[in-house]
Amino acid sequence: MTFEAHLRRAGSGILERLPEQVRSDVYVLAFNIWRVDADDRRPYVHIGHNTESRCGAAADADPDEARWNYAHWILEGFDRLGNVPEDPAGGALWEEEAGRLGLWYDGPFDLGRRLDDAEVATKADQLRAHFQEAVISLARDLNTSGTVERIFGRPLPVVVFDMDSPGWEEEATMAANPPDLIADFLTYYDG
Repeated sequence: MTFEAHLRRAGSGILERLPEQVRSDVYVLAFNIWRVDADDRRPYVHIGHNTESRCGAAADADPDEARWNYAHWILEGFDRLGNVPEDPAGGALWEEEAGRLGLWYDGPFDLGRRLDDAEVATKADQLRAHFQEAVISLARDLNTSGTVERIFGRPLPVVVFDMDSPGWEEEATMAANPPDLIADFLTYYDG
């Protein structure tokens, strides 16, 4: 199994385990990319969502901001996939794939090493881009395969964030979704 195939299988499983009452309230999926201790060898994605109920509860915010600004969304309690202890299969597949692509490097990670060692910096950047593309591919596949519609009864936009790449969410979300699904997000984002 490839790392991307693992993400598709495990990501579908996460969505399928959502209780029906939550599924009917979800209006957006959120794929949030993080790294354990900022190490690009240890990336993971939170498979999250936001709900109409949560959006309505943000009474102090502009309605569009409450709907599309990540700061108002549900931020905790989501499953993580990638090179994290909660996903041992994903971690092994990620490390194997990174090694096969020549992107893996050994040794301790610290920001100074990333800044001072050009080879480490290049590999770290390539690892980051590779994981980002895997998450975009996951989001795109879940909608184009009909998985999201099967689980939720309708297609949903998937907003893709990487907390270490501010501003990238527009590009990533556009790459991950059919244009009609993200029109409202883009109107807010561009406004």
